[in-house]
Amino acid sequence: MDSISQIKANFAEAAQVLQTFADSEQNIANVDRAATLMAEAIAGGGKVISCGNGGSMCDAMHFAEELSGRFRNDRRALPAVAASDASHLTCTANDYGFESVFSRFVEALGRKGDVLLAISTSGNSANVVKAVEIAKLQGMYAVGLTGKNGGMMSTVCDVSICVAHSGYADRIQEVHIKVIHTLIQLIEQKLGL
Repeated sequence: MDSISQIKANFAEAAQVLQTFADSEQNIANVDRAATLMAEAIAGGGKVISCGNGGSMCDAMHFAEELSGRFRNDRRALPAVAASDASHLTCTANDYGFESVFSRFVEALGRKGDVLLAISTSGNSANVVKAVEIAKLQGMYAVGLTGKNGGMMSTVCDVSICVAHSGYADRIQEVHIKVIHTLIQLIEQKLGL
């Protein structure tokens, strides 16, 4: 395939994955439910913690900074933090194993009524699943942003937002960032900002 055909094929596939996600009323309802949980947590004095591995960590960080910083317009800072501190991650991985890097963060900072945004394109990342389990033990809500069939996270999260694509993870991540931006917009709207 020549480069022009490859470019067109990439964009066509990306558009199809996004359209399939958007056509699902369940997906739309799950995004709205997740935003409601997050807005209610913030309105009640709580926060949102986000986590993920690799590109999903970048998405978790992007989500948190858009809330604590700003999204499209000026408004008050909103309480959100990503489990991405390098010293915490390396200390915990060294002392407890990589499977505990996010759960220890959630255990330290999560409180009853807070929300965890757990991101995994497979829904099966052991350290993300463990973070969800700890969040639930602490009385937090868990929103899973997953792909493929939702994996283990679809059974342990309060809300599961799944990009049901069985191909490469990059297509799932492309929809994830659209979901993240929509969540931020809805959180602001539901808080009247």
